Amino acid sequence: MGEKVLKIKAFHMQDVTIGESTVLAPDKLQIAGHAEIKYDDIKEVSIQLLRPHHHDVVTNTIMDVIPISTKVLGRLGDGVTHTLTGVTVVMTGAIENGEQMHSFGASDGILSEHLKLNQIGTPDENDIIIHIDLLAHEDAVFNRQLCMKMFEVVDDYLQAIRDQLKMLVGNEATEVHEFVEKSNEGKPNVALIKQVAGQGAMYDTLLFPNEPSGFAGGVSIIDMNNMPVILSANEYRDGAIRAMV
Repeated sequence: MGEKVLKIKAFHMQDVTIGESTVLAPDKLQIAGHAEIKYDDIKEVSIQLLRPHHHDVVTNTIMDVIPISTKVLGRLGDGVTHTLTGVTVVMTGAIENGEQMHSFGASDGILSEHLKLNQIGTPDENDIIIHIDLLAHEDAVFNRQLCMKMFEVVDDYLQAIRDQLKMLVGNEATEVHEFVEKSNEGKPNVALIKQVAGQGAMYDTLLFPNEPSGFAGGVSIIDMNNMPVILSANEYRDGAIRAMV
């Protein structure tokens, strides 16, 4: 078996602003101040920027923390991926009647009291946070379908950033990380077993989305009947698993 190489090229954002449309440069990002709502049961989407150390704001429950990454060459697990550092997306949501979009414990309230920084999968303390909040109509029913619609709306919004991220020149990246997978004949085969969420609503996991840590194209572990799936180390590194809990 030949070697598989994954290159992740990171572009560090020095500043993020809100404007009429998405405009991305190697060191700065302007995001659109609005998102398209294509489902009747979602009432509104609010977008705001939270600067570092200014997280004492009231939010609805945290639905997800999302990095912004995109495939430039190859498929998940090999080729080239571009990613943004210095900026992270925090998605929150609720129903207009006050019901929070959660399954096993809400995190609504003061964001700084619920969001632990500097952890794997959470914003760095110096990151600018793009806070995207979704509000469903009062008569909406909290179920798996409503959750999926909210994730899709946010994913569509982020795709506009990803599409421009694909076009950045790789040699302008702030950092480049290369991960090589190779077969070592005669050595033991090692597998890491990871149990993921798969019960429904806000307790779900997608596999193999079109984009790293994306939504579109992903298949729910629930729809796979929670059957075991084999991933390579580079597929895992490249965002082949999208946890939605």
